[in-house]
Amino acid sequence: MANTKDPFEFQEFEEAESLLEETRDATTINIDDVNEFRNQRRPGGDEVEEDLLANDDKAELLSGQRKNAPFWTFDYYQKFFDVDTCQVRSRIIGSVLPWRGKNFIELYVRRNPDLYGPFWICATLVFAIAICGNLSKFLVNLGSPNYKYTAEFGKVTIAATAIYSYAWLVPLALWGFLLWRNSKVMNLVTYSFMEIVCAYGYSLSIYIPAVVLWIIPSEGLRWFSVVLALCLSGSVLLLTFWPAIKDDHIRVSIAFMSTIVVLNVLLAVGFKAYFFSSESPHQQTNNSSVVTLVQSKPHS
Repeated sequence: MANTKDPFEFQEFEEAESLLEETRDATTINIDDVNEFRNQRRPGGDEVEEDLLANDDKAELLSGQRKNAPFWTFDYYQKFFDVDTCQVRSRIIGSVLPWRGKNFIELYVRRNPDLYGPFWICATLVFAIAICGNLSKFLVNLGSPNYKYTAEFGKVTIAATAIYSYAWLVPLALWGFLLWRNSKVMNLVTYSFMEIVCAYGYSLSIYIPAVVLWIIPSEGLRWFSVVLALCLSGSVLLLTFWPAIKDDHIRVSIAFMSTIVVLNVLLAVGFKAYFFSSESPHQQTNNSSVVTLVQSKPHS
């Protein structure tokens, strides 16, 4: 007679049952317990995997294998704003304390230029010049019966155009000139464009306290602060760029350094002459009356 028992039906093995009866004190493991144990250990395993991935990213970053973002993306410029307060403070202090043989780019900026400090230094200087210029004009004309104070907001635009052009266009020209000379003369020290922008931006920080002093209606104090800020800012730039051009021809080196000094002088003197008038309305009235009398006097 054929066996009608289904071969796929679950069957209990008598040998296993007898073995369990003989060893009742033995430890047994249930499959459900194993799954529960794996679920409990999974968060720790995830943390270990995340740590391994983080270590891989760090190793990739240190080895220089990470790809740089294109310059038209925000990720490219994000690294230029990755600075802390200590770095910005040390760079500001280094930009106002020039010492012989002290290269600002080599000591503070090399391989980590930032745009955070130069941007806010330029913005602060723009508003400081515009506000202090209006206050200076108000103090000079204080007491005049015909004077009515009106805020000149156009000074903000003029100051912003002059300062940001100086902080960006001049470094661009210097960077292009250094690249050209490096192709002509070998073994010259080269700076990147961002390093030059960083040096020029921080060199303007000394003008912020100088501009605040220009509020005081004293020409002697104003010119003293102008000369002091000009010497400190110019010295930082000269000490920074001299190693990059000293091995070139002597005429080229002198012309290069003279251009840096002349542009710095034009910026400082232009601020003083345009935004801070040295004549009161009484002096302007007397000068105009003298000119009128001279013009109306009959010639013999």
